[in-house]
Amino acid sequence: MGKRLQVASKQKKKGSLGKYMKQNWQYYVLLFPAFLFGIIFYYIPLGGIQIAFRDYNIRDGFFGSEWVGLKHLIRFMTGDKFLPLIKNTLEINLAAMAANLIIPIIIAIMLNELRLKKLKKPMQMVLYAPHFVSTIAVCGIITLFTQRETGLINLFIQAFGGEGVDFLSQPKYFTAIYVISEIWQHTGWGTIIYLAALSSVDQQIVEAAIVDGTNRLQKIWYVDIPCIIPTIITMLILTVGSLLNTGYEKVLLLQTPLNMEKADVLGTYIYQMGIQKGQFSYATAIGLFASVVNIIVLTIANLAAKKTTGTSIW
Repeated sequence: MGKRLQVASKQKKKGSLGKYMKQNWQYYVLLFPAFLFGIIFYYIPLGGIQIAFRDYNIRDGFFGSEWVGLKHLIRFMTGDKFLPLIKNTLEINLAAMAANLIIPIIIAIMLNELRLKKLKKPMQMVLYAPHFVSTIAVCGIITLFTQRETGLINLFIQAFGGEGVDFLSQPKYFTAIYVISEIWQHTGWGTIIYLAALSSVDQQIVEAAIVDGTNRLQKIWYVDIPCIIPTIITMLILTVGSLLNTGYEKVLLLQTPLNMEKADVLGTYIYQMGIQKGQFSYATAIGLFASVVNIIVLTIANLAAKKTTGTSIW
């Protein structure tokens, strides 16, 4: 009797799903191009991951090349480049992640507390605009600003009696230059998310806090920030999930032979090995290693956030 009920229940669910799809077929038609795009450009190419475990060559193809297992991964992890690449990547990413997490929150709170509402939208536009500037244009601006003889920063230093510095030729300045450019380019875009979260704060709570005599700083600390904690946690989890993924285009464009000590990261090394030197299997193995680490870190961060705050992305 129990089995019959289970079968009947499954048939009912199938029938209701089929009926729902039939009634709302227009939505599925609209969804189909995106679904097809995902299959073609995201899932089918995953078959190429196997070349990380082969000595791939174009003549023999994906399936004809010799299977070598973890040879390329072991070569990378035991090589001289492994620790410097990991160190540089983590140093740049952690600094950029911290800046792009904290600064947008501060700016969003400041804009939310702005008394002159007429200034709010123009200031938002000024902050958002750099996000739409191409990476190559940003690198061009950085190069112009940091030139030793004619760069704006060096002109400012020389005006106060200092000596010009060739910033891009000195490894010690590279991380700071990258992080500052990331702040300028992406802080405004991150601010949008926190402004949206702040706009959803229950005004009854705010009014109750004002009645209780809280000042602005207390309202921000005890009302605004606790209300946007779930958004902050979600953004933190998503950010941590790209721990070993650096914006290699910007790093590559800012690299010089003199700053490679700090400017050589996983992304640029994969580009050099795969595109420039044609070591496709080796480059794929490194990329796969970075992706696996990112997935593990993302999973751990998600579980930790779920247990401690109850907020998670799955």
